[in-house]
Amino acid sequence: MIQIPKGTQDILPSEIYKWHYIEEKLRNISTAFNYTEIRTPMFEDTDLFVRGVGGSTDIVNKEMYTFTDKGDRSITLKPEGTAPVVRSYIENKMQHDLEQPVKVYYITPMFRYERKQKGRYRQFVQYGVEAIGVENPLVDVEVISVAMHFYQSIGLKDIKLYINSIGDLGSRKEYNEALVNHFKPSIHEFCADCQSRIDTNPMRILDCKVDREHELVQSAPNIYEFLNDDSKAYFEKVKKGLKQLNIPYEIDYNLVRGLDYYTHTAFEIMSEARGFGAITTLCGGGRYNGLLEMLDGPSETGIGFGLSIERALLALEAEGVEIPQPEGLDLYICTLDDAARDKAAELLFELRKQNFAVDTDYKERKLKAQMKDADRRGAMYTIVIGENEIESNQVEIKNQATREVNTVQLDELANYLLEAK
Repeated sequence: MIQIPKGTQDILPSEIYKWHYIEEKLRNISTAFNYTEIRTPMFEDTDLFVRGVGGSTDIVNKEMYTFTDKGDRSITLKPEGTAPVVRSYIENKMQHDLEQPVKVYYITPMFRYERKQKGRYRQFVQYGVEAIGVENPLVDVEVISVAMHFYQSIGLKDIKLYINSIGDLGSRKEYNEALVNHFKPSIHEFCADCQSRIDTNPMRILDCKVDREHELVQSAPNIYEFLNDDSKAYFEKVKKGLKQLNIPYEIDYNLVRGLDYYTHTAFEIMSEARGFGAITTLCGGGRYNGLLEMLDGPSETGIGFGLSIERALLALEAEGVEIPQPEGLDLYICTLDDAARDKAAELLFELRKQNFAVDTDYKERKLKAQMKDADRRGAMYTIVIGENEIESNQVEIKNQATREVNTVQLDELANYLLEAK
């Protein structure tokens, strides 16, 4: 028997309402913050991620789904959302748009060849926002507030925001040199990945999941000591903005994020709910000065984040927050014979065109079984159609909750349902 690929999941009809609820929340919040949806291809030129995400990252080195197409081009299923958005910004010359920053969001599947863990899949759905074209601490604060508002709006309470400043490129260079001097003498004690990172991106040693408890990681130089005055001033304004919005945060000087393009503000939102799992990250993002130029674009700057819908659902489960069940059918039509089934088909089509949720029995079951089916589907009203109802052009409509019964003309059925809503 052919089975689902490892690291993926079927989202069944009984569970899809949870996804619809989350996605609607995200779209409404995006609209409130004036972010417009962008849709980029499911696959891109592999070089976009090698250059944009960074050759030293786990994403590029270990996790990408890459293949050669029939034109002998190297293509990669997108593992993250920022690089494709930036590519689109450059290619479509959005720097000339009158509205700056350009503020967009996306909800799209992502693909990473990771070891399957609770709440983590090889195909997952990510929501993200990007604000490109303006370097202003208040934009950083706004982007962070989008994520925090979303989690709070769905009822999560056991969450914590961690922030850090990675500084500008000059600050990063000095800090990387200090990290090399700190780790190099004992780098043989670290995992193979960190031994490679010491020469490519030493900051990522601080982000290592294997060696995070190593004493040298704990005693590593503090990045704040290497920030120049401009970087410190920028970070202070970000902190001030968060305080003005009453968004609590904690500074984590080891927070560097896993991608090469971050500068200045970096942040993560963690779940602290009991039972959530070992990997507590819900959301991560930061500012990326220089990324557009790395991709042959203009000298522009941006900031964004990505969050997994799967992990948001997992956090809701860990905190015991129930997602509202969708309403059932407006009407269920029970039928007694072939002529009634033909009439029901006509009524169904007319009512559905007016956006009523209606259905009937297609198994030609007894009336009692049809009534049970109506209850299972959460129908608000039921009617029974037989020979008498067709001849008189009227039916008895029953409220399934109150058991109240009223008589209504068939051509007035839509108006009755509308008034009852």
